Amino acid sequence: MSASETVTAGRGPAAPGPPGRGRPWAVQVRDVHITYRVPRDPRANTLRYRLTRPARRRSELVREIKALRGISMDVAHGTVLGVVGANGAGKSTLMRAVAGILPPSGGEIEVHGRISTLLALGVGFNGNLSGRENVVLGGLAAGLNRRQIAERYEQIAAWADLGDFIDMPMKTYSSGMYGRLAFAVSTHMEPDVLLIDEALSAGDAKFKRKSYDKIRELVDQARTIFLVSHAVGTIRDLCDDCVWLHRGRLMMRGDPQQVTAAYIRFQEVGEDAVVLEDV
Repeated sequence: MSASETVTAGRGPAAPGPPGRGRPWAVQVRDVHITYRVPRDPRANTLRYRLTRPARRRSELVREIKALRGISMDVAHGTVLGVVGANGAGKSTLMRAVAGILPPSGGEIEVHGRISTLLALGVGFNGNLSGRENVVLGGLAAGLNRRQIAERYEQIAAWADLGDFIDMPMKTYSSGMYGRLAFAVSTHMEPDVLLIDEALSAGDAKFKRKSYDKIRELVDQARTIFLVSHAVGTIRDLCDDCVWLHRGRLMMRGDPQQVTAAYIRFQEVGEDAVVLEDV
């Protein structure tokens, strides 16, 4: 996204931000709805199906899935926002909407600053190209020029710690190697807003420790971070704000300790060690 980009479909009311924050907004989400339309029968899009079945109304062929239902929030610069919720709550849909990948069906999203995404391992990478070449592609996609990418390359390669694999095709990488390079590229492009969706759960203990340290470094630089995770312990440790989504609706926002506690109670599970790492 550009320095200030808006994704709009209709307009909704602006939502108040969390109390006590005087900083300018990094992301503003106003009454955002996202609806997926999927065939009721997987064969419905084929010509044979349409020719051999009687004509039907579109509503009979397609069903609507409301992934987000009127989400509104303002997120200040320098906030580390945790996003929790069960599978299907709309967390990844929200991240893709903020990233500008998925346009809203209704409402408006405005992002102020350069945005970087880590939405899934290897998304945006070309498996036939080397890690080095994919670093360049990632930098160009983030809006950097080749000189800026070259200035950051050594830091990225050192953080990813891939050795000679940096010059090998990424289709030869393990999932852990993918994750290290993806995280390195996303976090070393000096983003104003960083979106992380479940990426920290894919690595080993060393990767998680390095990732936490890098996130804290970005926090010290007043970067804005959205962190989606099922690991409640991670949310409580890294975030200073938290939202809980359920079936596309914003159920609660506030202190990460309080929000995650309410979420756990709602899920009717206890706060044991397993739950804190994978609710």
